[in-house]
Amino acid sequence: MTPERGFRRSIVRLQVDGVTVDVATIGRKGPLEPIVFLHGFGSTKDDYADIVHHPAFDGRPFLAWDAPGCGESDCGDLSKVSIPFLVATAEAMLQAHGIERFHLVGHSMGGLTALMLTHAHTGRVLSFVDIEGNVAPEDCFLSRQIVDYPSDSVEGFFDDFIERTRHAPAFASALYAASLRHTVKAGGVAGIFRSMVDLSDNGALMDKFLALPMPRMFMYGQQNSSLSYLPTLGAHGVRLAEIPNCGHFPMYSNPVLMWRAIEEAVSSMHPLGDASQGDWRRLLLK
Repeated sequence: MTPERGFRRSIVRLQVDGVTVDVATIGRKGPLEPIVFLHGFGSTKDDYADIVHHPAFDGRPFLAWDAPGCGESDCGDLSKVSIPFLVATAEAMLQAHGIERFHLVGHSMGGLTALMLTHAHTGRVLSFVDIEGNVAPEDCFLSRQIVDYPSDSVEGFFDDFIERTRHAPAFASALYAASLRHTVKAGGVAGIFRSMVDLSDNGALMDKFLALPMPRMFMYGQQNSSLSYLPTLGAHGVRLAEIPNCGHFPMYSNPVLMWRAIEEAVSSMHPLGDASQGDWRRLLLK
């Protein structure tokens, strides 16, 4: 594999809010502005490793990492892991890699983390692709289970969560559930989920998202086309990318169109204006 098509793996030791974290990363250097990827709950940095196989991204540096307590990353105190902690980790990672301006892609938990990061560093983010990241209370279909299905132990809750997810009526649910024990440490689940619910209910996320000045894309699976706020996003200049034959996980169900949408978003440095959902879907299906 040629260098521009490969990537490097590394471990970066950081101090985040007084906690030692060893963050597992993949990435590569290049002459263009980098793309920073933030994975969702139960996913990993490797969701984005296929970027090296898409010629449209040749020359494009990127950085992805496993969130503390997820994948191959370690965290000295799992009880501290939350969305604010993940934002602080992202800030430390950007500093450690000398990244000042970047394109940002975040999925689910990573989309919420990315939104909070962008809100705090608006001038540094060139474009933002939000893949079903939380922007409203209705997005807590996974995280609100920490409230709806109380358990005496984090391990017991996680066991039951995996079983419910395995049988959920959505694309890729069983595939996603199969790896959860390997991608998430149970001790970090409650803090992540509770902070996601709190921010979705009380964090004015929609106002934050709509106020962002850079080109924005909201990507969602066809099974979630009934999300109540999609017309609001479109009316405020957010490009809507509906991925066919897909639920919450386009990287598992329809990665070809996911990458095509990301390519379009990153290459569009001009405001996206009034591009309609219908126009975007026709573009994807060409």
